[in-house]
Amino acid sequence: MKILMLTWEYPPRVIGGLAHHVAELSRALVREGNRVEVITAWGEGLPESEVGEGVTIHRVKPYHGEPLNFLSWVQQLNFALLEKGAALCRRGEFDLIHAHDWLVAYAGKGLKHIYRRPLIATIHATEYGRNNGLHNREQGYISGIEWWLTYEAWRVICCSQFMREELEQIFSLPGDKIEVIVNGIRPSAFRVEKKDPAFRGRYAAAEEKLLFFIGRLVREKGVQFLLEALPTIREQVPGTRLVVAGRGPYEEELYRLASHLGLEEAVTFTGYIDEESRNQLYAGADVAVFPSLYEPFGLVALEAMATGVPVVVGNCGGFMETVEHGVNGLRVEPGRADDLSRQVSRILLDPEYGARLSARAMNDIEGRYSWEAVGRKTEQVYQEVVFSAAAKKWRGGAEHPPGPPREATPVGPVGDPPGRYTSF
Repeated sequence: MKILMLTWEYPPRVIGGLAHHVAELSRALVREGNRVEVITAWGEGLPESEVGEGVTIHRVKPYHGEPLNFLSWVQQLNFALLEKGAALCRRGEFDLIHAHDWLVAYAGKGLKHIYRRPLIATIHATEYGRNNGLHNREQGYISGIEWWLTYEAWRVICCSQFMREELEQIFSLPGDKIEVIVNGIRPSAFRVEKKDPAFRGRYAAAEEKLLFFIGRLVREKGVQFLLEALPTIREQVPGTRLVVAGRGPYEEELYRLASHLGLEEAVTFTGYIDEESRNQLYAGADVAVFPSLYEPFGLVALEAMATGVPVVVGNCGGFMETVEHGVNGLRVEPGRADDLSRQVSRILLDPEYGARLSARAMNDIEGRYSWEAVGRKTEQVYQEVVFSAAAKKWRGGAEHPPGPPREATPVGPVGDPPGRYTSF
């Protein structure tokens, strides 16, 4: 099959976990014999077009002019995505368009209707879930676009049963329109052939313990509670240090909190790090900690588990489906710094216990999660849609792509509910 992927991030331009998901899925689909072309945002020093592991990547610059804000930038990006997508569709035949999250919804919908190709959408997270509700017009606006994308999509993919329930509840999305396909992991991408003690030594002395967090610095990742827990952890295990890798809008708040708690010497904020640095930190850490308040799947936990480092995660969302408390990792109550300090110290004070957890985790990774399986399941969804009688009829000129009726009930301050529509 010939697939056109739309995503706002793709390696080496990485903002969150979505970039690696799209890259690994695209490569797995290529290995299954499909042709995949990806359109994504341009990054400094990156080529406009290249082929990597069989995937053709096109990078576009948002339309000229200084955006007013992030939402304005997203609209400018979608104009560029749509323009590039139209050029590719005129040049070659694609069987479908696969859009990842709301940031590419406008381009996905436009290409769907212009070229009469089915639109598949993967929802990696929702604005409602990220913020535990919708509290202002901007959040309501984003949630409305998310709903609109699920409405326009022929099929919606999500990564966990937790996300399926969230989509059904928030968007009134029919259950038979949703496919749950878990994320995969390529363990070799996160391991080092040999630990580098000198690299670890930049952050902690040989006799000190090292905690590691990596991810986008936003409130729902819970790093603030890790900082609040650290003084108690250091009382239990003196000399424990923390490395926080990543960037995000919550970054300045975390700096201020670390300073307020007197942790300047105990915490290192690295900003973005390359893959080799990430892998060396996983290899050198005593515990990887991801105390999320909201986590649709939690691919980062699988990455850490694949390296052999014990994990402590928030007891929420997809983490509850991948980390079994006391078996392959530990879970903590979201937002509870006291519980977090207790569970992290439990591993630091008993390294053998941590080793048993990580050994079981690595076995689970090898047996349950592979991108090959993800690629095959995703391809099956594609085939069910593309070769359906409804899709063939629509491509042949039917006025509307048919589908079951549904109630359209967007959540939040996004205008009056549009009432009953036909889902297509």
